[in-house]
Amino acid sequence: MLYTPEERRRRDASPWTLVQGILAPIQFLVFFVSLILIIRYFLTGEGLWGANLSIVLKTLTLYAIMITGSIWEKDVFGKYLFARMFFWEDVFSMAVLTLHTAYLLALGLDLLSPTPLLLLALAAYATYVINAGQFLWKLRMARRDAEMRAVPLEAAP
Repeated sequence: MLYTPEERRRRDASPWTLVQGILAPIQFLVFFVSLILIIRYFLTGEGLWGANLSIVLKTLTLYAIMITGSIWEKDVFGKYLFARMFFWEDVFSMAVLTLHTAYLLALGLDLLSPTPLLLLALAAYATYVINAGQFLWKLRMARRDAEMRAVPLEAAP
């Protein structure tokens, strides 16, 4: 059982559940467009400004989903981070945040030339993909759990 009945009730009642459901696909769309712009830069040498802008936008959407996600976690589990159900996802999220923030610092302070800077962004994106996979897996498990609860016990396999 992923959620206790009380956690499920709080999850379903929290306005932050909807916010997370809206922000997650927006963040993925920004990520996908940004990835295309980064690849374009590596293939053509053009579009560095657009690639950097897209990475900044991706990072801002990441911050938004992390802040609202921690508020959601507080609503549902009583802790802003590292609640039992999302402990490992939150641990890995810290790596995602660290790499995205390192990119912003390197960009803002002009610490790296374009290629290493975009490679840092790609490292941040790789961690994001893994972290997104963790959350999608958890969402799938929660849906399966809900389906199992909807099936009468005598009909369950």
